[in-house]
Amino acid sequence: MKLIVGIGNPGKEYEKTRHNVGFIVLNNYDSSLKWQKDKDAELAQINIGTEKVILIKPLTYVNLSGNAVRRIANFYKVPAQDILVIRDDLDLPSMTFKLKYNSSSGGHNGIKSIISSLGTEEFAQLKIGISSSNDLTTRDYVLSKLSKDELNYLGDRVFKDIIDSFVENGIDYTMNRYNGL
Repeated sequence: MKLIVGIGNPGKEYEKTRHNVGFIVLNNYDSSLKWQKDKDAELAQINIGTEKVILIKPLTYVNLSGNAVRRIANFYKVPAQDILVIRDDLDLPSMTFKLKYNSSSGGHNGIKSIISSLGTEEFAQLKIGISSSNDLTTRDYVLSKLSKDELNYLGDRVFKDIIDSFVENGIDYTMNRYNGL
């Protein structure tokens, strides 16, 4: 079993913001998914190949994402090595991505929360670039709306392919195949 986590903030006011790229990618993965509200997350269950997969969107807000991730990973007995977290990254140029494994938070509070809650950095991260702004505070920038081009980019087929590859082939193969595209 694998766990795919999209980080974001719940609520209409955050729907198309930079901090919600994880939610957006999961929403674009398959529009026919049936999301069910759980205690502190929305979940969808699918099969990719022969593997059962739980997709989650924590409803604990970005900075407390680890609470929902730990609870669901423990419930389904998913080890950290079988978790892929999709999140925004200020240090990457907009409309780029990088896959990492066993990586630090890079200052991302949601990842800090997940590392703290799981007690390890040994999970995969799909970091999606949102660049940064010299004109706005970090908080205001990550909560600002994405452009139409950025939203279209988040619907790119490559993200579905990355998720499928992670589930079917593991993180090493997936990093070798997709990093640098």
